[in-house]
Amino acid sequence: MLVTPSKKNTQVFLAKVREVIETNKSAMQANLIVQLNPIIRGWANYHRHCVASRAFSRVDFEIWRKLWRWCRRRHPNKSAGWVKDRYFHTIGGRTWTFVAFTRTQNADQPIWKRLVYASDTLIRRHWKIKGEANPFDPRWRLYFAKRNGRSQFGKRITPS
Repeated sequence: MLVTPSKKNTQVFLAKVREVIETNKSAMQANLIVQLNPIIRGWANYHRHCVASRAFSRVDFEIWRKLWRWCRRRHPNKSAGWVKDRYFHTIGGRTWTFVAFTRTQNADQPIWKRLVYASDTLIRRHWKIKGEANPFDPRWRLYFAKRNGRSQFGKRITPS
């Protein structure tokens, strides 16, 4: 059995994102990113334990499409290339990232605010606890340390 985000839940989420974009037609790009990031991150983190990679990709496309319309509405007389160069940049090998230049820390290092993508959220499967495991028994200390992602010595361990 594969558990996926329901269509209704996805539609409600996208309606909320669309509403935020529609109500901020004249907002600055950085402010729009600040409002959208917690919504996208929260929904993606809620669904990261199920089979959601296709849903994440679909959601990212729908958000991109709405943001593209938002950008084109703001500059109706500019070309598509100009709009892309103004609002979408390549960050870390990912093209078409909705990014806003906020300020310069040094003369050479700009600070960017970028939109979070749902598909960047790592899918983490639920790992059941063994029935006989007891967190208060010292014999199970290594098991719970692995489960929490840490070894006895503080190094990261990936569950296998």
